[in-house]
Amino acid sequence: METKNKDIFYKNQHVRITTFADGACHLIRSFGNIGVIETDDGLVVFDITGKRLGPKSFHGLREITDKPIKFIIYSHGHFDHCFGFKPFIEEIKEKGCDMPQIIAHEKCMDRFDKYKMLDKYHAWINSMQFSSISEEQRGLVSARKTLDPTIIIHGTNNYTFNLGNITFELYHNIGETDDSLWLYVPDKKVIFSGDLIISSFPNVGNPFKVQRYPKQWAYSMESMMKKEAEFLVPGHGRLIEGKEKVKDALIITAEAMHFVHDEVVKRLNQGKWFEQIYYELLEIYPEKFKNHEILQETYGCYRFAIHAVYRLYHGWYNTGNPTDIFPSKRSDIAKELLEINTEVQYINHARILFEEGKLQLALHILDIIIYGNELKESNFLFDAYRLKYKILKKQAKQEPSFIAKNIINNGANQIKSLMKKLE
Repeated sequence: METKNKDIFYKNQHVRITTFADGACHLIRSFGNIGVIETDDGLVVFDITGKRLGPKSFHGLREITDKPIKFIIYSHGHFDHCFGFKPFIEEIKEKGCDMPQIIAHEKCMDRFDKYKMLDKYHAWINSMQFSSISEEQRGLVSARKTLDPTIIIHGTNNYTFNLGNITFELYHNIGETDDSLWLYVPDKKVIFSGDLIISSFPNVGNPFKVQRYPKQWAYSMESMMKKEAEFLVPGHGRLIEGKEKVKDALIITAEAMHFVHDEVVKRLNQGKWFEQIYYELLEIYPEKFKNHEILQETYGCYRFAIHAVYRLYHGWYNTGNPTDIFPSKRSDIAKELLEINTEVQYINHARILFEEGKLQLALHILDIIIYGNELKESNFLFDAYRLKYKILKKQAKQEPSFIAKNIINNGANQIKSLMKKLE
């Protein structure tokens, strides 16, 4: 049976379902994908997406099969993979079905506890990372309620189970998170990777999130390669189909993770500080990574990955300049600079830099005016805001990474609000 796509609609929301592996496996596309494996005795579901998209994804599942759900596996504890449980629970209560077994790594529970402890903090950072979606939708990221696992995988142990004469093999590798699991179904030659593959450069250096693990990420790709799978369901994006295409995606991702890790480590051993390492690595990034479909910077990006490796091995003192050990407030520094040169000189120079296309340098110059007038309203503050807003919108338009684009756009929106106060 060939791979088939089916499009359905639920309350005017589009759902794309891909059926493959002789009709036994399904990929329900969502912001966080859902994988479904049919057996004679019921379903194994790999991830259940987030609260906002849970209902439409569950509707998609029930469009293709009415078999009972026997197992739900969490690839990891991020909101877009395991918070969409409400429609599953509603069906169980309505039909009087048995609860499925919920499988997760032990560190997934630690993640849930952390989310509950830092609920307001995560709401704040998600307002920046996901600024392109509404506040109401971002509220659905909350971990106040979770569907907790009933089968917990400990440490580096693997876990195998059977359902309907099909064997399911679960493996633990750290990468984006320390609680990640990936699934291999040997009878169907399918890997369900979770966010270890996301159809983008790996999200290995998210500016807002805790440490992630590029070297171990590469090792997880190499573990998957040994399976010689013919299908790979990523945590985000389209089905990867064909033994060679699966192998290629895994190899290139592993190579990229090894590269960024090893090149940063090499420079740390040479006694170099972050700025030098960062710009050297931008210059040597291989074209084969830049041009590969699976490594496009649509979500994660190489620039973030450099930060991730450096942070893994280095403390917060990252300039080598003793001035930065106990720095003065930015506003105090800016005020002193405004004593040396006037605001009109800074604003004019920022405009020149903008016209020359040196957008980032122009932002730094404008910040002298903005921070230097932190507690007052100068005649040039509005002009500085206006030019900074213009630069940020231009940067956002050029930026491919979803995360970086949202951060920049969020900053532009904040500037716009400040401008309104000065009008």
